[in-house]
Amino acid sequence: MNNDTPTIHKTSEAEGFLPARGDKGKPITVIGTDAIREGFDATCIEQALNARSAPGVTEVVLNPDAHAGYGAPVGCVMASPSHIYPGPVGVDIKCSMSLLQLNLPEEAIASKQTRRALINAIVERTPTGAGKGQRSVKKARPVDEQLGFRVATEGASPGVCEALGIPASWAQRCEDHAHVAHDGTMAGLQTRLEMMLEEGRFRRFADKMQQLGSYGGGNHFGECEVVELSGDPSLRGAADTFGLRDGRVAFLSHCGSRGFGHDLASGQFRTLQGKFDTWNTPYPAGDKQLVYAPLGTPEANAYLDDMALGANFATVNHLLINALVLEAFEEVLPGVEGNLVYFISHNIARQEVVGNQLSWVHRKGATRAFPGGHHALKETPFADTGHPILLPGNPRDGSVVMVAQEAAAKSCYSVNHGAGRAMGRKEAFRRLDQQAVDADFDAEDILTNCRQYPRDEAPNAYKDFNEVLSSVEQAGLAKTVARLRARFVIKDAAKADD
Repeated sequence: MNNDTPTIHKTSEAEGFLPARGDKGKPITVIGTDAIREGFDATCIEQALNARSAPGVTEVVLNPDAHAGYGAPVGCVMASPSHIYPGPVGVDIKCSMSLLQLNLPEEAIASKQTRRALINAIVERTPTGAGKGQRSVKKARPVDEQLGFRVATEGASPGVCEALGIPASWAQRCEDHAHVAHDGTMAGLQTRLEMMLEEGRFRRFADKMQQLGSYGGGNHFGECEVVELSGDPSLRGAADTFGLRDGRVAFLSHCGSRGFGHDLASGQFRTLQGKFDTWNTPYPAGDKQLVYAPLGTPEANAYLDDMALGANFATVNHLLINALVLEAFEEVLPGVEGNLVYFISHNIARQEVVGNQLSWVHRKGATRAFPGGHHALKETPFADTGHPILLPGNPRDGSVVMVAQEAAAKSCYSVNHGAGRAMGRKEAFRRLDQQAVDADFDAEDILTNCRQYPRDEAPNAYKDFNEVLSSVEQAGLAKTVARLRARFVIKDAAKADD
């Protein structure tokens, strides 16, 4: 940090705190080793302080992957019992991770020829790139407007799963398989979406629904992995409950609500910012991206409904991607079987108990981390162990599956959502050498669907993943159940040559 950046006070090897402005309210909880804390840039710290001073906010947590974001930092948690904030959810509502465990041994994908065939079979079903949908691939799963309406309002209901060829049991392996309106009903979402369609708020609703089962661009990806279980015998029960299989192939996916979620979020920002300007209401710290709505107001209700619509789309998008990926594996390697390990979000606001108070916990690039015995996991498969936490690192250094510990309470039961950017996209294109980026993949024998891997998504554009993980483990928030070693990557390479 530079000398003008407010001081983070160290309390342990991987923890610290940042006093709120004027020492008003609880300090910001900071998770990170010395190396991580020293890497937070001034904008990230400024945004965290802005978020902490915003109306109704009672808690802010800065995770080790934190970096400058939209209003609040990416990699932060923000809790409020009285207000809802769209910025700390972002424009990709319910951007998430999912993991599919296959019964294939690593040897089954050892040859480059087999992996290349798998890549081809997957991209024939799951398009990448902005605006791309099922109509752009050969082996599409058609989604009409009527089914799309059901997806947005029902989430992964049995009827929706059946219509899309998704195993119904997978809905039970989701953090939330369906979201409802602010009034707790599905009917409220149906009324909201019908109204928006009648008013013409979606220019191409049917086209947006065709994006179900697609990755999009940016940092979204699909990645074939080999599971390497931890040698810690105390974690064997969690691995078994999660359905992880040592030395077997798995598939990790990262994507969200695509153009549908973006349209919903952007519309909400425009509406709320317009009302703030009309009412002459000051923005927190003068930042329009920290626009908010007090709970119980029509504005808050409308945002919660739109967030639920986008979240339902994101949920079904992930489940459909996994069904299509399994179908691709079955085409290349007949007889393969697969089961969903988990689906978990890192861009969402959820109502949870923080301390002794019911609050809306906004996770912006942050992952829920409930340990075994947490009341919210009652009657789920993970009641005793805690749920899987899916954390992507990068293809070269791997990803992990973790499980929360009791100490996660101090971070609002949250951990990071990945490694976190160390370079902005333009900086990465300017500083990183394309040949060196591609040589990294060659050295690790990792195939991709890209002619050249996007430099702004290269491993060196991100923070040191092992240092990030060390921060989480030293702080006692979670333990690593398994490492995931990449064998090939599906990525949007449209801008790889920028």
